[in-house]
Amino acid sequence: MMTSLFSIFEPSSSVFSLSLNWVAVFLGLIYVPHMYWASPSRWVVGWMKLSGVLYNEFKVILGSKSSGFTILFISLFVLIGFNNSLGLLPYIFTSSSHLVMTLSLAFPLWATFMIFGWINHTQHMFAHLVPQGTPSVLMPFMVLIETISNIIRPGTLAVRLAANMIAGHLLLSLLGNMGPVMPLKILWALVILQILLLMLESAVALIQSYVFAILSTLYVSEVN
Repeated sequence: MMTSLFSIFEPSSSVFSLSLNWVAVFLGLIYVPHMYWASPSRWVVGWMKLSGVLYNEFKVILGSKSSGFTILFISLFVLIGFNNSLGLLPYIFTSSSHLVMTLSLAFPLWATFMIFGWINHTQHMFAHLVPQGTPSVLMPFMVLIETISNIIRPGTLAVRLAANMIAGHLLLSLLGNMGPVMPLKILWALVILQILLLMLESAVALIQSYVFAILSTLYVSEVN
């Protein structure tokens, strides 16, 4: 029995009293060992092109000396993109629609970069709290505003990703439940609407993973 609208995102699949919902996070590992193929597949070629585009874009933001950070954010993009895309398939748990996963990604990244910045670039971090050209009267207020905006960054990252993923899935589920009670004359309109929404959700899955990665990259560029 469904206790709430959001309970549809928590399928009760278990073996030996162990929940298997979060196993869906590791389904992306199926596509990783491409080195075992005799010749590169279209998937591998497309992945290499996408990695090159992301590498060049992140490199511009982070600088030429931050290649390690660039690989980190490409991996972050791939992880979120895989989970968002696999969640569109039937009977697959969408882990990226839960704050448990999104906060687990956003908060450690933010905390690590903040600690690194305050230890190694203390003067820069203090200077960043007061934008250039701020009047002396407004400086205390700007420090307070910038401090609050820095503190809520992991929360906004996590909520943005989870809310965008769960909103589309919820709308698809609500429209799908209307099918059995709709007349056959207008059922075709519902099917077309569902297909269009599914296409939109496929684009949102990649856009949200890109937004999460690019915002994290911008936060790092402010610290470094």
